[in-house]
Amino acid sequence: MHQDKQYTHHVPVLLEPVLHYLDAREGDSYLDLTAGYGGHAEQILERTNNPGEMVLVDRDANAIKVLEEKFAGQGTEILHTDFLTASQQLLQNGRKFDVILADLGVSSPHLNSASRGFSIGAEGPLDMRMDQSQTLTAKDIVNTYSTDKLADILKRYGEEPKAHRIAHLIVQNRPFETTSQLAQIVARAWPGHSKVHPATRTFQALRIAVNNELRLIEQSLPLWTELLKSGGRLVVISFHSLEDRLVKQYFAETGGDHYEAKLTVTTKRPVTADVHELVFNPRARSAKLRAAVKK
Repeated sequence: MHQDKQYTHHVPVLLEPVLHYLDAREGDSYLDLTAGYGGHAEQILERTNNPGEMVLVDRDANAIKVLEEKFAGQGTEILHTDFLTASQQLLQNGRKFDVILADLGVSSPHLNSASRGFSIGAEGPLDMRMDQSQTLTAKDIVNTYSTDKLADILKRYGEEPKAHRIAHLIVQNRPFETTSQLAQIVARAWPGHSKVHPATRTFQALRIAVNNELRLIEQSLPLWTELLKSGGRLVVISFHSLEDRLVKQYFAETGGDHYEAKLTVTTKRPVTADVHELVFNPRARSAKLRAAVKK
């Protein structure tokens, strides 16, 4: 297998529910705000057969390179930026879409590549940047932030019950260079064995802080509604409770039967992976899909 192909292997999560709720049809325009390596986009393009009205967005340079190769010569627009900036640009240009997808998860190649610093299990630099052109890294946060500021990040973005204890351990033992150094120190706050690595919540919190993930989602959700045509379908996939809470609250406020409602929510509860998908894609375990239609 070609090295790039191996590196970029990524199974699109919740593919069947995505196809069902987006209900893409021949000629539809499609916006993928987190296109990654094009797994969802390939399947949706088969249904729309309209590559010239497809916009693919990603903030990761590796993903952009793969997308440009995969959809070369088809007239597809590919934007190398975060989904908030892309949404703002598209609105300014008066664009509207029939189907919009936002898969908010970190892709497998990010997690599998030790050099990106997302993985607890693989030795790598404390990086965690989705967009490697930005300056702030996880290393900056753990080595320079105060105990109180670190504890706040761990509590707010990781929902870590031992946030203050871990923050103290980090400050006492820094500087840190690698993911494994940090994971080992955090594990001291949780003696004994666990099915889930004790540093999981800390790594999640740092990743969210580095990439400003929750603010991007909060500010983007209203823009996605505006980018939909009447009758257009929106699907959002989240991977932890903080993301899902933002989507759920927004859908509750913007959907429904009241006079000012802009959306009809089509998922009464979040859709999750079935047992068949979990066999070949265990990372889908935490995925939650919510969908809505523009009125």
